Amino acid sequence: MAQDNRDIVLNAWRAFADHDAERIAAFFAEDAEWLAPAGNATAVALDIPSHMIGRKAIADFIADDFPRLFARDVAITFHGIYAEGDRVIVEETMSATLASGNSYVNDYCFVFEVQGGLIHRVREYMDTARGHRMVFGDDHVLGPAVVHAAHEHHLGRAVTTPSCRRPT
Repeated sequence: MAQDNRDIVLNAWRAFADHDAERIAAFFAEDAEWLAPAGNATAVALDIPSHMIGRKAIADFIADDFPRLFARDVAITFHGIYAEGDRVIVEETMSATLASGNSYVNDYCFVFEVQGGLIHRVREYMDTARGHRMVFGDDHVLGPAVVHAAHEHHLGRAVTTPSCRRPT
């Protein structure tokens, strides 16, 4: 079972690279969740929630929103993929050229929970301060609202995040 779940996650990563929302959605349960740290640079820059619920929201983020920030030269270097039971842990470094033309390099750890052959939950961890520096510049300081949201998230309290808005 662990090997099957590992294969599901690796195949999902291949689909992510194609930015095909339909193909991406096929790997996720209808009620899947993707949880990233509150106030992370990607969510702030794209004005999207850091906690996405539903396969459509997740697939739309990967297919449509992600490339708006990470514009080209996206490369993933896997450092480890570990599977046990229903969990698959992926350690990686992502590099890319941002829409601004700046370089981006950050380390990530993803914990995928797979149930019934579909990804049910993803918990994403990264160096959020480094992400903010890379996306917004060295002088960027996290504002009080971001710090408050991160604290509330850490305490397990609900955090209101902006709705996903895309350019028209």
